Amino acid sequence: MTARFHPGHQAAATPDKPAIVMSDGSGSLTYAALEAMANRISRLFRSIGLGPGDHVALVVTNRLEFLPVVWGARYAGLYYTAISTRLMPHEVAYIVDDCGAAALVVDAALPELAADLGEHLPDRLEHHWVLGGEAPGYQSLEDAIAGHADEPLDDRPTGSDMLYSSGTTGRPKGVKPPLPGHPIGAEPSTLTKLVVRLFASDADSVYLSPAPLYHAAPMRYCVAHHELGGTVVVMPRFDPTEALAAIEHHRVTIAQWVPTMFVRMLKLPPGERKRHDLSSLRVAVHAAAPCPIEVKQRMLDWWGPIIHEYYAGTEGNGFVYASPDDWLAHPGTVGRAVLGTVHVVDDDGRELGPGETGTIYFSDGPRFRYHGDEAKTAEAHLPNGWSTLGDIGHLDADGFLHLTDRRAHTIIVGGVNVYPQEAENVLTLHPKVVDVAVIGVPDPERGEQVKAIVQPTSMDEAGPDLEAELIAYCRERLSGMKCPRSVAFRDELPRHPTGKLFKRLLVAEYRGG
Repeated sequence: MTARFHPGHQAAATPDKPAIVMSDGSGSLTYAALEAMANRISRLFRSIGLGPGDHVALVVTNRLEFLPVVWGARYAGLYYTAISTRLMPHEVAYIVDDCGAAALVVDAALPELAADLGEHLPDRLEHHWVLGGEAPGYQSLEDAIAGHADEPLDDRPTGSDMLYSSGTTGRPKGVKPPLPGHPIGAEPSTLTKLVVRLFASDADSVYLSPAPLYHAAPMRYCVAHHELGGTVVVMPRFDPTEALAAIEHHRVTIAQWVPTMFVRMLKLPPGERKRHDLSSLRVAVHAAAPCPIEVKQRMLDWWGPIIHEYYAGTEGNGFVYASPDDWLAHPGTVGRAVLGTVHVVDDDGRELGPGETGTIYFSDGPRFRYHGDEAKTAEAHLPNGWSTLGDIGHLDADGFLHLTDRRAHTIIVGGVNVYPQEAENVLTLHPKVVDVAVIGVPDPERGEQVKAIVQPTSMDEAGPDLEAELIAYCRERLSGMKCPRSVAFRDELPRHPTGKLFKRLLVAEYRGG
């Protein structure tokens, strides 16, 4: 079978075609240039002894070189873990250690992170590269690859991402799929098959990626469009006006969003929204967080029936899809399964009927496991093999899935999963805190924001000063997105005598129902 689903095939057929374009004009790579850089990177990985199944990690912003590093790892048959650039050094180091990375690439645009990482990284990690500049203790990635040929490796088994999914409690969990087991490009990925089937993506597609590439969906959709030979337009960071301008300037045909981006674009002045020619855009895909019905309806009114939605997770155990017509006929749905079969199950493991709310499970889809945590893997599966992402919802009479709660306790901030136990663990250690619960409350722009409910050592101290102190205390120890933006105080939190916190009561009270 011809290995055609990778940049090397596109480079041979259309070497001068743009493969990656930065939306701000800061740079671009043709398919020939992408292939050459990815080949050099793959040879660098092999030269330090990394072979199929070994691991690299990267903490890189949305810059031109991000995807060449990914393709270099794929060409070398490696696992690669992209890590959020918003994490604290010890949070990054935990993931680097947990995934077993033998090499790390850090962005020179993150000098404080690069400087502070050293004391947290495992001793076994021997190879540290910096991309796009200099950093003490790191070797320049550009210098490291300069001496390597830009020809393909003799053998190129396909590598895979291993990304981290935040659960409802505890630290992030790595999702380690089996390697594809075939030479690079011998067949398209499962996601590539889906984007062809659902969105008719092909070599003529121009895909806009406005979200951070370290997230699963943005990175995987970019890889999928490179497998097809399309052009990927990357925004360094999302800005509503610049996103509309990018669609017009680059004649974007398909783009992926999260609901908070819709909200910010809808809040633009009418004149700004009408100023840009969006006629090239034929598919707008959204996921990552529940989209308010009113927001989606307004987007459909503005852009027309081109808005597609899906529900899936980093675990890859299923894929639920709603076309524009599906959603208009079933407002609020996330669709029907196109990969796997959806079941809604109660706490006793009994499958529920239409309209009954329970935990969402998939059967007949890809299997997954959480790296190094068989207990959590078991918790996500029923004895019959069905697996869950931990979300709550129901099926309607026509088999369309509706989400009730995006993970029972997980907070979705601008499409990013935030698990509250980390902030709870930090705030519990504050000397003025007796007990604490962290929940998500509605935010008109970002979907949800983090809120802490605190039982202080003395209610006499409760007030704005203590609120500011606790927020600052948390931000000193965790990335800002994980920390509360507001704090409420009360005499006692609702706990069972066994110690179990009735968080659902707090959620109902502070979310307004």
